Amino acid sequence: MSTWILLRGLTREARHWGDFPSQLAKIVRGSQVLTLDLPGNGQLHRERSLTTVEAMADFCETQRQRLGLSAPVSLIAMSLGAMVTVAWAERHPEALASAVLISTSLRPFSPFHHRLRPATYPALLRLALGATPRQWEEAVLRLTSRHAGTPRTALLEQWLGYRRDCPVTRANALRQLWAASRYRAPLERPALPLLLLNSTQDQLVDPRCSAALAQAWHCPLRQHPSAGHDLPLDDADWVLRQIADWITRPD
Repeated sequence: MSTWILLRGLTREARHWGDFPSQLAKIVRGSQVLTLDLPGNGQLHRERSLTTVEAMADFCETQRQRLGLSAPVSLIAMSLGAMVTVAWAERHPEALASAVLISTSLRPFSPFHHRLRPATYPALLRLALGATPRQWEEAVLRLTSRHAGTPRTALLEQWLGYRRDCPVTRANALRQLWAASRYRAPLERPALPLLLLNSTQDQLVDPRCSAALAQAWHCPLRQHPSAGHDLPLDDADWVLRQIADWITRPD
């Protein structure tokens, strides 16, 4: 039985996928769908976050082996999770079968001011200097979503509940940010089928980042016309349609 693994981004955990994993399972019938948390997030929130993307990739490979998941596995990953996926494919090429990278941005293909839009700097600085849990989650939702299907008040309460259950420390958030800022992807494309998904209206990461990567690595890019950075949150049905279509016609 084949396996699909889902990886989230900076300070996010498995529950932030919502019901996307169960929806994906209907698309990839006969496969198991699993989510992994990175150290410092979710069920691993008491652990110290790793300070390099490469170490995160090695952690994921160790988890795959510990869980007894037969290689190769397929990945769907967002943001920092997408960086980890690229590093995983580079360091353990036999472990991965294919990958869908959502709203990613990679050095050296894009400059810093594209990988993190300058308009977000004031909000992020305010968060770094001190914010309540509610202020933090409100800012994340504002920066990553443009039309979340769940009413925003209900969604915020869910996220605050996750935060109470599994709080991500400020130190761990900074470690993850440090790892993401230093990661440099290989110039050559990993030797596996890749699909890139992003939105032209992403307020956090410039959509030119995925376009630059698609051009450099000669892989397909499909763009949503109106969603935000968090595509599975804003339009899970669209994401699933792109994946289903790509599975039948991989690059």
